[in-house]
Amino acid sequence: MRRRNVKILATLGPATNTPERIRALHDAGADAFRLNMSHLDHEGLKKMHGYLRQVEAEVGRPIGILVDLQGPKLRVGKFANGPVELKEGASFRLDLDTAPGDVTRVNLPHPEIFAAIAPGRNLLLDDGRIRLEVKEAEADYAVTKVLQGGVLSDRKGVNLPDATLGLSALSDKDRADLEAALSLGIDWLALSFIQRPDDVAEARKLARGRAAIIAKIEKPNALTELDGILDLADGLMVARGDLGVELPIEQVPGWQKRITRLARKAGKPVVVATQMLESMISSPMPTRAEVSDVATAVFEGADAIMLSAESAAGDYPIEAVEMMNRIAVEVEDDPNYSSIIYGQRTEPEATSADAISAAAHTVADTLNAAAIVCWTNSGSTGIRAARERPQFPIIALTPITETARRLALVWGLHCVLTEDAQNLDDVVDRACRIAFREGFAQRGQRIIITAGVPLGTPGATNMLRVAFVGEKGGMVG
Repeated sequence: MRRRNVKILATLGPATNTPERIRALHDAGADAFRLNMSHLDHEGLKKMHGYLRQVEAEVGRPIGILVDLQGPKLRVGKFANGPVELKEGASFRLDLDTAPGDVTRVNLPHPEIFAAIAPGRNLLLDDGRIRLEVKEAEADYAVTKVLQGGVLSDRKGVNLPDATLGLSALSDKDRADLEAALSLGIDWLALSFIQRPDDVAEARKLARGRAAIIAKIEKPNALTELDGILDLADGLMVARGDLGVELPIEQVPGWQKRITRLARKAGKPVVVATQMLESMISSPMPTRAEVSDVATAVFEGADAIMLSAESAAGDYPIEAVEMMNRIAVEVEDDPNYSSIIYGQRTEPEATSADAISAAAHTVADTLNAAAIVCWTNSGSTGIRAARERPQFPIIALTPITETARRLALVWGLHCVLTEDAQNLDDVVDRACRIAFREGFAQRGQRIIITAGVPLGTPGATNMLRVAFVGEKGGMVG
């Protein structure tokens, strides 16, 4: 039985693309799985989805599936004679001419870039390894000066740290991938290279409630629009890879904390991602710095921590999940953990769901309850309970499979599928029995129960009940 609060999100790939390997990742500690559409076609997506649902049936626990859309990829064209070396101080031209490039110029097949840049702006090539300053910009070309040189080869990526591009965050490929994913019944859609709230609104309109939307924060423009993006998204991901390319890298840790705390205040899940155990791609042990990095995210109260290439293509995918699990468990057992988590607690919002969740936390503290049990149909009650970050286990009971799967990514929630309650006595009795059966409460212990009346009404959490667990798990009295 997992007693860990933070969830582990593992990316699947060539190293883990069989039911046996997926089951091994789950057993090692993975709670949800990421499918990266940068490396999957629709046939591969369907196959991996089938494998995940097969493993879910085997383990008897809801497993969340997150599909990560590629987003608009900006890349230079090709070179006539292989890679070229751009030297500091040299002039280099980018244009719409499709002819192969050389050391003086290359094709950049993105007119929207030329529309967005101006003299004095910077362009980053190949994950920031090469930095160019724009000296002259027109509708079909730009002349730049090389500020930081390096070797440039075909189809390397382009980043614009200080410009907003007039293009959608959803490419034609993304739209097709989105429909393919939603038709399978996935749980979370991750949107790449979000720049503005409208990017989230567009995806939400296409999704039509069939999946929750997580906005990946990886562009400086998104940081200035964070409040609006968070209002429209169901969760955030701190995508530190590209964010660390477009921002000065020393600013990323501070933004990670700010994004995590903002999402926690809003009561929306936040995932910390990229390079968390990077060295474990080729080593059976991480560096000390990586262990500290994972621990920091857990201490901050992130809902989930993510493995990318470590579990998708590394030599030690199972060991990487095991290591992440060990770090998380150790942190949550640390004497400082609860005081740090509690110290970041925010005031409840003026809603009945928040008032009941806050009261449940207070009552559980006062009575030293064994667990908080919340009945939830849409998942909102479970998420609001998790926002409180109580020191007691939270059991989320739901009759809806899709809700249980989405909540698999949320801090502290132990999701259990159960039939809808018939009446208030059933609400209490079933909560006691499940808390007992799942090993969270023993005979004679108290649990705190929250639910909505009338029963089954989404978002109507308005009831709090204290119950004693009986001889065989049922309620007493």
